[in-house]
Amino acid sequence: MSDNFRNISRRQLLQAGAAAGIGLTFSRLAGAATAKLSCDDMICRQIPSTGETLPVIGVGTNRFGRASVARVKEVLARMHEIGGRVIDTAAVYGDSEAVIGQALGELGLRDEMFVATKFNAAGASFNGRRNAPRSNEISAAESFERSLDRLQMERVDLLFAHFIGSVEPLMPLMLELKEQGRARHIGITSVQRAQHPQIMKYMRDYPIDFLQIDYSLGNRATATDVLPLAMERKIAVMVAVPFGGGRNSLFAHTGEHSIPDWAAEFGAKSWGQFFLKYVVSHPAVTCVIPGTTDVKHMEDNQAAGLGNLPDAAIRHRMEQFWDGLA
Repeated sequence: MSDNFRNISRRQLLQAGAAAGIGLTFSRLAGAATAKLSCDDMICRQIPSTGETLPVIGVGTNRFGRASVARVKEVLARMHEIGGRVIDTAAVYGDSEAVIGQALGELGLRDEMFVATKFNAAGASFNGRRNAPRSNEISAAESFERSLDRLQMERVDLLFAHFIGSVEPLMPLMLELKEQGRARHIGITSVQRAQHPQIMKYMRDYPIDFLQIDYSLGNRATATDVLPLAMERKIAVMVAVPFGGGRNSLFAHTGEHSIPDWAAEFGAKSWGQFFLKYVVSHPAVTCVIPGTTDVKHMEDNQAAGLGNLPDAAIRHRMEQFWDGLA
């Protein structure tokens, strides 16, 4: 499904009244205009390796590089106002790092947010193969310095090896950067089922703090192997593509269907919240990073971090309902 279809679907839901309800909810919780929500108001989870707490809903920024600084500032300012902190970006996301750096600097929020970025080893590819480095390709160390320069930061909160082929060559550098305090946490990423065995090997072999992995109501395979190991190894999990992607977008299957009435039991008021609450209700999940450059969609996403989460029985009901719908 195209992103336009997804946006229309969510816009229809918001226009039906969800947006007004979300705004009232956040306003009521925040009280004064300058108040910021905290983990006393919203659902947070601990990073196992450090005990630091994070709100369970963050934002993915792969489209930020194509958005104006003004739009990004609007999204990040509102996100901060309603308690969001987690921002995920990457060196390969166009100008995303630079736009984030400028926006946070102008907003004075650089030290308020938990910023994660990703870099790659020379020649590493998305599918795990190692190719010969291109003549104009910079080194990983240079890439990290460029990321700091773009973000206008002296350190990042989380540094990922972006592609699975980058993990082994980058791990010595990542451990060094963590020792120096220039990367507070380190981690690895994958969004391909075929890479799970290798990812799990790295989870056992290396002292990583975070894993970024794909997981959604329509893509539950990760819960059978990777997520149990993350709990065993005490590795934080940041979930990517919680709405699916491309032809596998969950919104493509909702059609004209409304969310079930029983979703009110755990406070879901839109399909986006239904999907996100399912993801973060898994005990292994630390946070999730739905991507958007739209303030209303961001508010809708952040509202999934309020109220209750589905218990095991309701999660099973959600799975059965979704399998029947899809």
